Amino acid sequence: MQTITEIAIQKAERGVFTREQAALWVGSRSERLDGLLKRAVATGEVWRVHRGLYCLSDQYSQGRINPLELAQRIHGPSYISLETALSYHGWIPEAVHAITSVSLGRSRTFESPVGLFSFTRVPQSRFLAGVRRIREEGGDSFFMATPLKALADHVYVHQRAWQSAAPVVDSLRVDHEFLAELGGDLFDEVMTAYKSGRVSRFLVGLREDLKL
Repeated sequence: MQTITEIAIQKAERGVFTREQAALWVGSRSERLDGLLKRAVATGEVWRVHRGLYCLSDQYSQGRINPLELAQRIHGPSYISLETALSYHGWIPEAVHAITSVSLGRSRTFESPVGLFSFTRVPQSRFLAGVRRIREEGGDSFFMATPLKALADHVYVHQRAWQSAAPVVDSLRVDHEFLAELGGDLFDEVMTAYKSGRVSRFLVGLREDLKL
């Protein structure tokens, strides 16, 4: 009989699978399935990412695991934002050690063999305003905040009293040339999302500073 690892190598899309998928593979939802999963995890061939969510270890995944895509499967609805999004877009120079996301649910943090995943609640009336679906080569797909959306989320989460471009440049070390690339249409879109007066004042002030 094939092990869960052997089956997952053949069938798990980009190396990630759920308990329900494993049950279909082996034709069992009972203690037998739990035993197979526990054995695979114990040997280090399979990693338990979150309750009911697994992935092949580095030895077997051959680099197929994308933490940005995995974040959406750990906790949702959510989108990549804050430091991870700003780093992804090349707006901040620092390396990011945790995958930071924004969600509508309560704030949560998950530690896993793949990495640290942080989800922060940001109340919004239009959750995906200023968010884009990214499709990378190889089929990876995930929701990613635009830089302006990530900045707005940063202001909310860290309770910044920013109302111009200066603190963005000084505190986050964002190059002013990046800010100059922002367009009025994106401001119009992102400004519809937030209920927070603090975020609204930031977006209005930044837009006026950029003369958009």
